[in-house]
Amino acid sequence: MDKNDADGDSSKNDKMFTLKKWNAVAMWSWDVECDTCAICRVQVMDSCLRCQAESKQDSRYGRQDCVVVWGECNHSFHYCCVSLWVKQNNRCPLCQQEWSIQRMGK
Repeated sequence: MDKNDADGDSSKNDKMFTLKKWNAVAMWSWDVECDTCAICRVQVMDSCLRCQAESKQDSRYGRQDCVVVWGECNHSFHYCCVSLWVKQNNRCPLCQQEWSIQRMGK
């Protein structure tokens, strides 16, 4: 004896809906507390101002792969921005701890 018959329901295989098409959407972001570079004030996911200007001046190369760098203090900046910053002051622009690179990413 079928379970559906025991409940008094007829054995129907009616579907509520049929999936005909499915489009997947994915989003990503950097693993950062603040998504803006405190030095150039551009989002970390975008190229810094310097890289944007260089790519406009020299469109042959079309480089816009600005690398993000995290310090031991977990603050993140564009590598271009922070490398110029630490030449003048070897401290994090936000918390003033001595600057030491924890990791880099693209």
